[in-house]
Amino acid sequence: MPSSPDISRAGRDGPGEGFGLVYGEIGTDEVTASFPVEPPVQQQFGLVHGGVYSTIAESICSSATALAVASEGRIAMGQSNSASFLRPLTGGTVHAVATRRHAGRTTWLWDVDFTDDDGRLCATVRMTVAVREAPGE
Repeated sequence: MPSSPDISRAGRDGPGEGFGLVYGEIGTDEVTASFPVEPPVQQQFGLVHGGVYSTIAESICSSATALAVASEGRIAMGQSNSASFLRPLTGGTVHAVATRRHAGRTTWLWDVDFTDDDGRLCATVRMTVAVREAPGE
């Protein structure tokens, strides 16, 4: 099994850690990650909670953007996201693929598709990440 990328260079990801998020590949154009469907991500009826998709999208897109702009003395943080839920998930693993659509000076735009173990699309999130100058030391 390949080792997980050193995402810690992008900073702590408390929500992602709490949901069991595991990064696959991370690059400036695409990020892959997954998390298990377990009680911390499920709502009262056993479905993955919709807010989890938005949280994971923000985690992986902000982390990838932060890694890409860090060498320029810049930081990244979520600016907006919009989620659509297409198929409920009650078990297995959720697989995320984030694809960068735009890399501008002050904003990056990503699309994140979430699939189940059978590759069926379950949710999609459009994520805008703000890029700013790092605060002074």
